[in-house]
Amino acid sequence: MREIVLDTETTGFEPSEGHRIVEIGAVELMNHMPTGRTYHQYINPERPMPVEAFEVHGLGDEFLRDKPVFRAIGSEFLAFIGEARLVIHNAAFDMKFLNFELKRVGLPALPFDRALDTLALARQRFPGAPASLDALCRRFGVDNSTREKHGALLDSEILAEVYLELVGGRQPDFGLARLDSSRSGGEAGEWRPRPRPTPLPSRITEEEAAAHAAFVAKLGDGAIWLKRG
Repeated sequence: MREIVLDTETTGFEPSEGHRIVEIGAVELMNHMPTGRTYHQYINPERPMPVEAFEVHGLGDEFLRDKPVFRAIGSEFLAFIGEARLVIHNAAFDMKFLNFELKRVGLPALPFDRALDTLALARQRFPGAPASLDALCRRFGVDNSTREKHGALLDSEILAEVYLELVGGRQPDFGLARLDSSRSGGEAGEWRPRPRPTPLPSRITEEEAAAHAAFVAKLGDGAIWLKRG
């Protein structure tokens, strides 16, 4: 199963008010394991960066001026995510901005049901507990000490670690579901042990066998070892 852990940074909170995406970061997971493939892109928002947004992200107008606009990178972004499930913290926010940008340049929008919201997942697992990314890092012992400013790729990498803890650790199924059916003799996940072609030799000595027989004889006719032959 391929998943993309994704984060965006924006100039504000509402695309309908003219705010735009300034950064996208994404991390690829395959069967709940990082593959090392990432996507990272700064984007020229084609508008001034508000002071409050600069303070959060550390991205200013001068830095973003020579970066590509969304129209130039939209198709590349869609090619990277492919048909994978999207793992996003507070998915409604990022999906709202991504679909606004995609529709604006004539590219297909992303169905909302493709997104798994880790914020909702955390609230379901830990009702009433803080569910911010920083709070989940503290809960799971994920190192976020380098997170001085919000950055899309760094936040995606941190979220990937948090997500894997939320679903049960780095290998929640211990890899059993991914066994090769050609080796298991059936469909993946249906593996069954087979008898050994040659039984292992007994490790019990003659003295141990005799001592056991004498012990069982003292237990009488009702001994379980006698019933089982």
